[in-house]
Amino acid sequence: MDGSRQRSVRVLMLPWLAHGHISPFLELAKKLTKRNFQIYLCSTPVNLTSIKPKLPQKYSVSIKLVELHLPSLPELPPHYHTTKGLPLNLMPTLKQAFDMSRSNFANILSTIKPDLLIYDFLQPWAPQLASSMNIPAVNFISTGAVMVSFVLHAAKYNGVDHEFPYPEIYLSDFMRANFNQLVETSAGEHLDRVLKCFERSNSFILMKTFRDLEGKYMDYLSTTFGVKVVPTGPLVQDPDLEDDNVDIINWLDKKERSSTVFVSFGSEYYLSEEEIEEIAHGLELSEVNFIWVLRFPSGKKKELEEALPKGFLGRVREKGMVVENWAPQLKILRHSSIGGFVSHCGWSSVTESLNFGVPIIAMPMQLDQPMNARLVEAIGVALEVKRENNGRIERGNVAKVIKEVVVEKFGDGIRKKAREMSDLIKEKGEEEIDDMVKELAKLCGM
Repeated sequence: MDGSRQRSVRVLMLPWLAHGHISPFLELAKKLTKRNFQIYLCSTPVNLTSIKPKLPQKYSVSIKLVELHLPSLPELPPHYHTTKGLPLNLMPTLKQAFDMSRSNFANILSTIKPDLLIYDFLQPWAPQLASSMNIPAVNFISTGAVMVSFVLHAAKYNGVDHEFPYPEIYLSDFMRANFNQLVETSAGEHLDRVLKCFERSNSFILMKTFRDLEGKYMDYLSTTFGVKVVPTGPLVQDPDLEDDNVDIINWLDKKERSSTVFVSFGSEYYLSEEEIEEIAHGLELSEVNFIWVLRFPSGKKKELEEALPKGFLGRVREKGMVVENWAPQLKILRHSSIGGFVSHCGWSSVTESLNFGVPIIAMPMQLDQPMNARLVEAIGVALEVKRENNGRIERGNVAKVIKEVVVEKFGDGIRKKAREMSDLIKEKGEEEIDDMVKELAKLCGM
């Protein structure tokens, strides 16, 4: 597509109402605007308000924010038209309200008349509406190919006991229970909807991944389920758009190169008291510098002194910093003093860590995280903290893996491989975007 001779491609995007989904859609939008695409990003007013700070002025013409109004339900006021801060018992109500917004979305489609709709994993009615208006539609999956292929494989063979064809991706007994919960709830409850989203995607699906990381799992999806996968690359936000925390960056500036681990388990998992205690002792035993982001569930906030082992903060005062609730993850991972990421292996955290060449100390907790952890260990950029037979995290294992990845000679290959993966992303990332653009332009008849 020659942008100098052809008009821009008008794309309407409809992500699910979670920030973990909206963010990759927004980063994809930014990539596309550099290649002659006009983007209309559609979500609820409360979500759009929160993403405006992540949208620099230079995108004000090429990315337009479009409000999707959900019906007013008594138990779901407008500030709950997002998953952020939503009480768990209201999640089914939010999904119901999202489905009930179908007619409003139809009006948006008929008003904008886009050349293409890019939609998420839970709204099969969106591509159906687009098809009724002769608008092609493409499903964009913001998780990795490993998780999607593993879930579809389990669904096809009625459970995880049927051997997955890639033995490096396996589940312990403890994680098997977590995965069954995933299939029975978030994936199982909506599996029919997810599959319809796949089926209604014209020609291919987009996926937030890259071939050097997940090529064979992308091919497995294509050959086994007839779904062509077009990678978008990791879609990592510009760290400079994150809010600042000067104290953290100043603290990091005083540490030696690659001497510090960043510890974070995402925004949707809260550590148990036992997990907090074992991780704290593990960090202390490792004798490695650390920044630990510790979160507590709404209504269960604790003082750090009370939540952590007695005297812990005093003992690690020189080596460690514990931050409540939030820290600028991208700016931290980019910092030269960071030598490892103690991570739950949520997909965004995995791609961000690889983007900045930071090796991973994998500590998966739930959902897709065990498969992601197996993947990064298999490609040589991570080591996993193995759990005890009863599923417990043990402080000695935590300390051992941190030291192996960050300090000891054993981790030389892991550190080197992480840097190489970062270089590959930088080298091939734009190529994958260009290939994706060609596919989208062809679909739109451009």
